[in-house]
Amino acid sequence: MPFLDPRQPYPITLADGTPYRETVQLAAVVDHPRMEIGDFSYFTHSGTAKETAAILAPYLYPFSRERLVIGRFVQIAREAIIITSSANHAMSGISTYPFRVFSPETITGYQDLPFRDTVIGHDVWIGHGATIMPGVTIGSGAIIAARAVVTRDVPPYTIVGGNPATMIRQRFTDKEIADLLALAWWDWPLDKIERALPHLESGDIVALKSV
Repeated sequence: MPFLDPRQPYPITLADGTPYRETVQLAAVVDHPRMEIGDFSYFTHSGTAKETAAILAPYLYPFSRERLVIGRFVQIAREAIIITSSANHAMSGISTYPFRVFSPETITGYQDLPFRDTVIGHDVWIGHGATIMPGVTIGSGAIIAARAVVTRDVPPYTIVGGNPATMIRQRFTDKEIADLLALAWWDWPLDKIERALPHLESGDIVALKSV
């Protein structure tokens, strides 16, 4: 099985040899000063490659203070959206209307609002139409169900769903999760990941340790 080239914008090649242009590798197509993206993470959408950052995180601007950090091997389905802290409106006054953004002289006038980075770990699956709210941290190996609205941190290897998203179940025992996080297979060289593929697909953690 050939493994991905992290420089390839379109990682899926159809049977007729043409690239499938609606699935893009984020690190290969996104150039944004407030985004940090690991290799092999992909997002499927119907825009152009250049529109990827704006479709995925439309409120993250070059002048934003917060960052969006996405790990390696993250899988993001269509219509998923990440809402970052720059989308917040001031709520301490009478009106929440963002008056200052309509003048070039004051457009950055809300820089004093609280902000937090949004962090998505490694090997996270974000389902169709899920919404990730500002400042959330999603642990490695987590699964976010379709249409879930994630308003708080998600532990590693946990499945969440609903609005607001709540825990459905852990994917593994606490001991197994600790072992997987210690193994950090997503940081292995690609040839080692290729050798480990049968164990990654079968869920055999003991065998994975022996690779």
